[in-house]
Amino acid sequence: MRSPASKWLWLLILLPFLTSTLTLAQSLPSIASKTAGMKKYPGFYTFYWDENNGKIWLEINRYEQDFLYVNSLPSGLGSNDIGLDRGQLGGQRIVSFRKVGPKVLLVQPNLRYRAITDNKNEARAVEESFAQSVLWGFKAEAADGKTVLVDATDFLLRDAHDVVGSIKRTKQGSYKLDASRSVPYLPRTKNFPKNTEFEATLTFTGGDDAGGFVREVAPDEQALTLRQHHSFIELPDKGYTPREADPRAGYFGISYFDYATPVGEDIEKRYIARHRLQKKNPTTKVSETVKPIVYYVDNGAPEPIRSALLDGARWWNQAFEAAGYKDAFRVEVLPDTVDPMDVRYNMIQWVHRSTRGWSYGASVVDPRTGEIIKGHVSLGSLRVRQDYMIAEGLLAPYEEGKPVNKAMMDMALARIRQLSAHELGHTLGIMHNYDANNNASVMDYPHPQVKLDRAGKIDLSKAYGTSIGEWDKLAVTYGYQDFPKGTNEKKALDELLAQGRAQGLTFISDRDARAPGGAHPSAHLWDNGKNATEELLHVLEVRQKALQHFSEKNIKPGAPMSTLEDVLVPIYNFHRYQTEATAKLVGGVNYTYAVRGDKQLVTEVLDKREQQKALDAMLKTISPEVLTLPENIIAQIPPRAPGLRNSRELFVKRTGLTFDPLAAAQASADFSLSFLLHPERASRLVELGARHNTLSLQDVTKQLLESTWKSRRQDGLAALVQFQTEQVVLTHLMALSQNENASYQARAVASAALADIKQHATSQAKRTRDEGYKAHLEFALARMEKPEEIKPTKALDLPPGAPIGAGVFGCE
Repeated sequence: MRSPASKWLWLLILLPFLTSTLTLAQSLPSIASKTAGMKKYPGFYTFYWDENNGKIWLEINRYEQDFLYVNSLPSGLGSNDIGLDRGQLGGQRIVSFRKVGPKVLLVQPNLRYRAITDNKNEARAVEESFAQSVLWGFKAEAADGKTVLVDATDFLLRDAHDVVGSIKRTKQGSYKLDASRSVPYLPRTKNFPKNTEFEATLTFTGGDDAGGFVREVAPDEQALTLRQHHSFIELPDKGYTPREADPRAGYFGISYFDYATPVGEDIEKRYIARHRLQKKNPTTKVSETVKPIVYYVDNGAPEPIRSALLDGARWWNQAFEAAGYKDAFRVEVLPDTVDPMDVRYNMIQWVHRSTRGWSYGASVVDPRTGEIIKGHVSLGSLRVRQDYMIAEGLLAPYEEGKPVNKAMMDMALARIRQLSAHELGHTLGIMHNYDANNNASVMDYPHPQVKLDRAGKIDLSKAYGTSIGEWDKLAVTYGYQDFPKGTNEKKALDELLAQGRAQGLTFISDRDARAPGGAHPSAHLWDNGKNATEELLHVLEVRQKALQHFSEKNIKPGAPMSTLEDVLVPIYNFHRYQTEATAKLVGGVNYTYAVRGDKQLVTEVLDKREQQKALDAMLKTISPEVLTLPENIIAQIPPRAPGLRNSRELFVKRTGLTFDPLAAAQASADFSLSFLLHPERASRLVELGARHNTLSLQDVTKQLLESTWKSRRQDGLAALVQFQTEQVVLTHLMALSQNENASYQARAVASAALADIKQHATSQAKRTRDEGYKAHLEFALARMEKPEEIKPTKALDLPPGAPIGAGVFGCE
């Protein structure tokens, strides 16, 4: 957003060139003569297709007039790990054309730093203090008065989406753009009155050092051909009113520094991101809207998935109705004639990858105001198959002579409905809310809610929610309510949040929930239940029931027996997320994003009894009873059948080709202990133990040793699991004692626990006659000679539970 002062500045710069510009216009050919025989595309910015030379020529007749430039990736690579997905939105920026002599510059102003003022000199001082960016320089090749014609081909055939950088950052190879194999893509190069759309087919060559993710998806890793899209978009009019952000409301948004702000006020301005929505009559309780929000589901999604996507996305109409809107939100199937990258259409796109991966909701946002111009959801197609497989593992449904259990598909489609609603919520501007389990919000990450019926059988009938949550209704009302004129908006919004708090509706987002050393007792990913500890004990019961019935009935007749491992992985690790949630209660602190004067809880240390229950449940997850797989399961899983890939979705093995139950147990134990003995949690336990009568780090380490090193000895495979878990405990304590990110006292307590293990192991080694146990003890004593050499990394990772690849906030 340029100030009037900046326009005068540019006028002064341009004055010396006015004469030469007039001369230039006279010396250049006319646009009509230059474009003779070319196909004309009239619209927002008129352009021409030069068939003979394979070029796109662009007419520029507006200077110093801002528009939105967006690049995107309509055709992806297919690897979630690299992150170059079909339909991915890229950079979005305010730009304008500036003409200087024969050159036309595409300039991006610096909107991060502004001065919202009528004082031209003050605005100029800010603008000149921070750099701008010239994104491209064009040369006029023809002219009609002020209108010039430029060759836009090189601009459109560049790597605007940074495909080369994405591949390099993920260490998958060194590539470069090959101009000889890159051309405009005409089927999606179009023009409209308010937006101009270009697309290009780009080929990237190299690949001598191509990584496994590239080789997995490319027909030839020496040449990767994708498409990139460029959109020139007219900016919205001034009819949109920005809404100030509030940390308690759970919205994405924009921020910038306004140097015209009085010294006593916050210089950083924050506004939420939202679609424009207005009531025809804001004074009535329920009103129709001036213009509804419409989303379109990808017509490439098959049935019954397409219907599930439609159903889930339409849940949001419940929230808009709760906010007093009638017919304000619609979801339809994308017509065949519409380009999904067209900025005028909000999209729910169905994306295929080589592995299951994250889905996400992104938006094109006006960086001046926060207005959402286009919502764009990308849903990974393999997610539905993962849920179906989890249901197979839980139900063991394939019995001879019986039909396939319908509950599996019902559960998978229920998840797709929830996922569709979740990601669309992001494109409405709404953040994750991890303090909203029990279906209070679709913006939480849901784990299937599996119950045991009265007969003790697994019940999936209510695995996922079936509607929008109460928090979601509150969030939409906060973001989209159209108040009557004269309303004190800030006061009205504060009252809305206060009403929500009175109903127990609060907001905690990503940073707090994702931290492995996190402290909030209810902010977790993929958890269920009002109490994390109680739910963990329930999930362990479900897991035990599923493992008791695990057999060849978990795979289809005729399937290779080795595919039992695929189904076993999510069942054996079924408790992983609830374990992570429960760990946060140990050394837990409840808190809110309170603001001064709202009278809500600021911080509160969890009661010692609640922390103790959580610790007891955590210790159960590393017990031999939980970690040891029964012989009947192990014996049914042979080495991988020919033609079946070994993938990261399987257990890590140290036994060559054969199934390794010890490695599975080690990864699970390591997972639990990585949270329980996290340096942040350990340091917090020390600090809270000194301030309050609560659980201390000494309490945790003492009980940990009692339940492992000093517990009753097991037999057979369970004994090996027990030895192994004790070594993992030792590894984590040694790592904690050497971790400079932990407090001194946390390291001291870990060192004291190591001394306790050393004394116990020395004593037991002298008296035991069990050669295996003695070897275990002596190995531990040898390891403790040099604790500084122990790395704080995991020995073995669990197979992926969440979608594969690098998840980002705003994604699921």
